[in-house]
Amino acid sequence: MATFHLQEHIDALSDIPNYDIPDEHDFSTESPDRLLEAAIEAIADSSDAIQDNEVFDVYRSVLKHAPSLPSDKLSKLLDSVTSGLLAELEATIRDIESGDQNAYMAHKTPLEMFAFLLYWFSSVAEKHRPREDEDAPAPAKGRRGRGGKAKAPTRVLRRENLDWEGSIPGVLALIAKVLRLQTQRIWITTGERDQFINCITRPAYQIAESEAYMKNQAIRQGIYKIICLSVKHHAQTLAVQITIMQFLQFWEHLSEPMAECIYLLATEFNHTQLGDEILREIAGKTFSAQDNKSPRVFARFLTRFGELAPRLVLKQLSLLLDQLDSESYPMRIALIELIGSIITELANTIDTESNPDQTKKQIAGLYDLLLERILDVSSYVRVKVFTVLAKLCELKYKFPKQRLEVTKAAVGALEDKVASVRKSAVIVLERLILTHPYFVVDGGMLGKDVFQREYDGVKEELQKIEGGIGNVMEEEDEAESEASKGDEEMDVDGEGGDTEPEDNQEEDEDEDEMSVDDTDSIMDTPKKKKPKKPSQKLKPRKSQLNVAALTEEQAALTNLQTQEISLLRLRKKLLEGAMEIVVQLLGSTHKAEVLEAMEFFRIAHEYGFEGAKEGIKRMLHLIWTKDNSNSTSEDGKELKGVRQRLLECYKGLYFDALPDNRDAKAQINRIAKNMIERTYYASMAELTSLEEMMRIMMDEGYVHEDVIAKLWQIYSLNRLLPGEQRRGAIIILGMLAVAKRSVLTDHVDTMLKVGLGKLGKTDLTLARYTCVALQRLNGSAKKVKGSLLDKTHRYPMDSPIFKKLKTAIQYPCRSREWFGLAEQVINTVFALGEHPDVFCNELVRLLTVRAFSRKPAAEREKEKADKEKEGEEDGREPSLTQPPQEGDKDLGDAFELSQLLFVVGHVAIKHIVYLELVEREWKRQKDEKQTADKQAAKDNSRDNASKDGEELDQVAGNAEDEIGERIAAIRETELLYGPESLLAVYGPMLVHICGSPHKFKNRILRAAATLSFSKFLCVAVQDPRTSKDVSIRSNIVIALGDVAVSFSSIIDENSNELYKKNTLMVLTHLILNGMIKVKGQLGEMAKCLENKDTRISDLAKLFFSELSTKDNAIYNNLPDVISHLSTGEHAVDEETFQSTLKYIFTFIEKNIVEKLCQRFRLSEDPRQWRDIAFFRAVCEEADEGLQFYRDKLHEPKVFERFTEILAKARMNKSKDKPDAELDEFEKILEEHRQQGEEDQAFERRVEGKKAAAKKRATRKTDDDSD
Repeated sequence: MATFHLQEHIDALSDIPNYDIPDEHDFSTESPDRLLEAAIEAIADSSDAIQDNEVFDVYRSVLKHAPSLPSDKLSKLLDSVTSGLLAELEATIRDIESGDQNAYMAHKTPLEMFAFLLYWFSSVAEKHRPREDEDAPAPAKGRRGRGGKAKAPTRVLRRENLDWEGSIPGVLALIAKVLRLQTQRIWITTGERDQFINCITRPAYQIAESEAYMKNQAIRQGIYKIICLSVKHHAQTLAVQITIMQFLQFWEHLSEPMAECIYLLATEFNHTQLGDEILREIAGKTFSAQDNKSPRVFARFLTRFGELAPRLVLKQLSLLLDQLDSESYPMRIALIELIGSIITELANTIDTESNPDQTKKQIAGLYDLLLERILDVSSYVRVKVFTVLAKLCELKYKFPKQRLEVTKAAVGALEDKVASVRKSAVIVLERLILTHPYFVVDGGMLGKDVFQREYDGVKEELQKIEGGIGNVMEEEDEAESEASKGDEEMDVDGEGGDTEPEDNQEEDEDEDEMSVDDTDSIMDTPKKKKPKKPSQKLKPRKSQLNVAALTEEQAALTNLQTQEISLLRLRKKLLEGAMEIVVQLLGSTHKAEVLEAMEFFRIAHEYGFEGAKEGIKRMLHLIWTKDNSNSTSEDGKELKGVRQRLLECYKGLYFDALPDNRDAKAQINRIAKNMIERTYYASMAELTSLEEMMRIMMDEGYVHEDVIAKLWQIYSLNRLLPGEQRRGAIIILGMLAVAKRSVLTDHVDTMLKVGLGKLGKTDLTLARYTCVALQRLNGSAKKVKGSLLDKTHRYPMDSPIFKKLKTAIQYPCRSREWFGLAEQVINTVFALGEHPDVFCNELVRLLTVRAFSRKPAAEREKEKADKEKEGEEDGREPSLTQPPQEGDKDLGDAFELSQLLFVVGHVAIKHIVYLELVEREWKRQKDEKQTADKQAAKDNSRDNASKDGEELDQVAGNAEDEIGERIAAIRETELLYGPESLLAVYGPMLVHICGSPHKFKNRILRAAATLSFSKFLCVAVQDPRTSKDVSIRSNIVIALGDVAVSFSSIIDENSNELYKKNTLMVLTHLILNGMIKVKGQLGEMAKCLENKDTRISDLAKLFFSELSTKDNAIYNNLPDVISHLSTGEHAVDEETFQSTLKYIFTFIEKNIVEKLCQRFRLSEDPRQWRDIAFFRAVCEEADEGLQFYRDKLHEPKVFERFTEILAKARMNKSKDKPDAELDEFEKILEEHRQQGEEDQAFERRVEGKKAAAKKRATRKTDDDSD
C-alpha cells in the first residue's frame, strides 16, 4: 500500500464525513458481513495483512459507517483489531530481541495502522455510548390495532449488544503492553515516536473523561498504568502534564484520580518530576473568587495528593504557600489540609529522622501557619483549620507548646460569629482533653488535686536530691506556693511562669516558654523518656554552676516538673477561658453546636474538671428543646435530637449502671445518690427542668423499682441524715410521681409521718417539698384544650392529709421558711381537697385569732428568747420580728401578722384557679344535660332533629356565656367586696399597711403585705404603691405582670415606673404578647444590652430577638432608640452606643439610610453626628443622602466613618465593575471635607474678630467714662 502517515489520518478524523477512503464500501447497498469476515480472516492469518489496502479500507469503512451498522459487527471489528495488534506486538518484540533491524523496523507501519484503528474505534464507541444523564430507553409502544408490534431502534440494539465497558480493561492492558515496547528503536525521530505514543494513549484519555468508567477499579488502574508508562519510558512528561492540567480544568471527577496517578508514578515508577511540575504550575495559577468550579477541582487534587505523598508536596510547599493569599477560599482550604498532612507525616517519622530538632522546627513553623489562618475572613477556612488541628491531636507524638497555642486559639474562636467555627473549636478542645499525655498511669484524670499532688511530690523529691546545693528552685517553689494560695487555679500562665526568676520576666516569649518546648519528648509514658540537658530548659542554677552535671534521675524529675507546668497552663486556659463561653453555647439556636457543647462538658466532667459541673447543670434546661425535625450536620450525618442527647449524657454520667464488678446493691445506691445530688443547691428553674427529665425517664421505664425503694428508704430512715439528702429523696420521688402516681400512693402515711411529722417541724424545707410531693396524688393530669373533663383525684376534707397540713401550718414558728411551707400547704389543699374553701376559712380565722389575741407573759418571753436566738443564728436584727413589749397594749406580733397576711393573699390568688375549676364543672354539667336533651329530641322526632340540634347548640353557647359572666362577677365583686366574703375584711388592712410605711417598719411585714396586696390586685384592680425596698418592688413588678394579663388597660399609665431585672422580664412578656404598646421604653431596654449583670443583658437580647419577629417593630422605633442613647440626660458613652446599635442593627432588614441622613440635617450636636455616622457606616451604602451630611464632613470621626464605607465598597465591588463611580464619590467627600474645614476656620476667624471688636469697644467705653 501507499505510505501511511499517521498524523495525517488522525487530523482527517476531525471531519469524518469527508474522510477519504480509496476503496470505500457503502453498506447501505451491500452487506458488510462478507467483507468484514474476509478481512478478519486475513488478519487472523497474519497481522501484516493490515497493510493490505482492501483489508484496511474495509475496517475504515465499517468505522466510518458505524452508526448505521449492527453492534455485533463492531464487536467483531474490535476483537480483530486487538488480536491483530497483540500479534503484531509479539512479533515486534521477537524481532527486537533477535537484533535484526530490518525485521523490527518493518513493524512500524502495521503498529501505526492498528493504533489508528483502535483510536478511531474508541472515538466511535465513546461518541455513541449511553450518557450518564440519559434515562434508559422507554419501551416502544405498539401500533394501535390488533397484532401491532414495535420495532426497536438500531441504536438501542447496539447499546445492548456492544459491551464496550466490559472490553475497556482488556484494551487498556493491551495499550500498556504496547507502551513497554522499545519505541526508540523503531521510530528514530522524536516527532514520529510522539505521534505514535499520542495515538496509542489517546483512547485511555478519552475513557478517563467518563465519570462512570472511572468508578471501575480495573479501568482506573489501567489508565494509571498507561499514563505512568508513557511518562517513564517514552519521555511524555510535558504532554501528560498538559493533559492532566486540562483534565483538572474541565473534568471535576478527575481531581482525585489524577492525584492517585501521580502518586503511583512517584512510588512505583520512581518518577517525581511530573508531580513537581504540576505542583509548581498550580502554585503559579491565579484563582478568582467568582470562579466556583476550577478552584474546587484543583483543591481536591492538592488535598488528595497531600494525603498520599506529603513528602513530595513538602518540597514545593514554599511555592504553594502563595495560594494561602488566594481569593478563592477552596484553595486556602486545600493548603490547610496539605499542611496538616505534612505535619502528620513529619511527626510519624520524627524518630527515624537524622536531625529530629530540625524536624521539630519545621513542625513548629507549620503549626504557626495553621494558627495564622484562624483569622481568615472565610468561615469555611476557619472551620477547616480546626478540623485539621483536631486530627493532629491524635498524633502519637505530642507537642505541648503547640497544644497550648492551639488551646488558646480554640478558646478565642468560641466567640466567633459563625456557629460552625464555634462548633469546630469545641471539638478541638474535646480532642485536646481526650488525647492529653498527662497522668496516663493514674487514669488520665485532670482534676486539680491529682496534678497538684503529683507536682508537689516531684518538687519534694527534686529538692531531696539536690540537697544542700544552692539553687534558685527553692525561691521559685516558695513563690509558686504563695501564688497558689491566692489563685485557686494556680495562675502560671504569665510571662516567665514557674520556670524562671522574676528578673527575667521581660525576656522573649520563646525563652519564657522554653520549659514547655522541651516537653515535646513527653509521650504517653512520660517517666520513661530520656531527659534533656538542664541548660535547654532553665537558666543555669547555682547548683549547675557548682556541680559538673546533674544526675540522670534529677534531670528526669526536672523534666517532669516542666510537664506539670505545661498541664497547669493547659488547664488554666480550658477552665478560665472555655468553660464559661461553652456554657453560653448551650443556648445556641444551632443544633450541631449545642450537641457539641454537651459532649464537651461530658468529656470535661469525666476527666475531673471542676468547671464542667456548671455546664452539666446548665445542660439540664435543654430538656425543653423540641426535637421535631431531623437535621443533618455539614458532613451529611444525621444529628440526634438535643433532648435525646441530653438524656443519654445524664444517663451515662449519673443514672446508668457502671460496667465494673459492683454488685446490684452498690449500683442502686450509686444511682439513688446521684439522683439526690442533682437537687443540691438547685434553683427553681433547675428543679423544674430536672422534674421534666425524671418524668421522661419514668415514662420510658428507665427508673428501676429498686431505685425508687431506695429513695423511700432514705426518706424514711430514722437515724440522723444530712437535711439536703432527705429533702432530695422526696423531691425526686415527687418528680417521678408526675409520670406515675403509684410511686406515692402506697407511701402517703410515710410522708405524713416524716415530712409533716416530727422531722418536718424541725426542717420546714423538708415539709415544704413533702407538700409538693403530696400534690402529685391528684394525678397531675394536664387539661386538654377544649375538654371539660376533670381527671384529677380529690380527697374528702376529713382525710388525715388535711389534718396534718393544718397542724403543720399552725405549728408555732418564726422562721422565714414558714412562708414557703404555707404556700405549698395551701397549694396542696387546693390540689387535693374537694372543698378547699372550707379549709381556708378555718385556717384564716385561726391565724387571725393568733395574730390579734393577747398572749400570756411567759409565752411572750419564750418567743422573745427564741427570736433573739434565731436572729443571732441568721445574722438578722431581733427587732425585725420582735414580739410586742408588755407595755405595747395596742400592738400585735408583726411576724404572726405577716403570716396571716401572706396566707390571706395566697388564698385569694388560689381562689381564682378554684373558680376556674368550678366554672369548668358547671359547664361540664350543662354539657351533659344538653347532650341528653339532644338524644331525647332525636328519639322523639327525627324530622325536626336538625332544627332542634341547632337551637340546642345556640342555647348551649348562651349557657356557657352566662356561666363565664357569673364566675367573673363572683371574682370581681364578691370575692373581695361581698358582704359575706372573709377576704373582704383584709383588703383595707393591706391597703393601710402598704400605704403607711412610716408606721409599719418591719421588713417582713411590709414584704408580706405587699405580696398579698399584689395578689389581691389580680382579683380586684387597685393602684400599686412605690417602695425603696428591692424585694417589695420586685413583688410589685411581678404582680403587675399578672395584673396586666387580666386588666391590660391600666398598665400603660404606670409602665415608666417598673424596675430592672423583674421589670425587664415582665415587660418582655407583656410587649411580645401585645398586652401593652411600646411608648419610648425601647431606649431604656436597649441600655440593658450592655448591663454588667449577664442575666439582665441576656434578657434584653432575648427581648430584641423576639421583638424582631414582629412586623417592623424595631425598625419603626429605631429613631427613638438612637435619640435616647445619643442625646439628652439618658445618653450613654460612645463605645456603649456603638456596641448596642451593632447588636440592634442585626435585626434591621429595611434600608434606613434616608432616615439617618435626614437626622444629619436636623442635628447640631457633633456627638450625634458621630453616632449617626457610625450607624451609617454599619449600613455600608456608599453614596446615598450626600446632600444631608456633606456639611458635617469636617468632623474627623464623621469623615473617618465615611472613609470606612468607601473602603468596604471597594472590597465588595466586582472586579468587572470600574472604579470610576467610587473614585468620584471619594473625590466629592474630600472636596466637602476641605470646604467644611475652610468654613469652620472662617467662622473661627469671624468669632475671633467679633470678640476683639467687642473687647476694643469695651475698652473705648471705659476710656470715655474716665
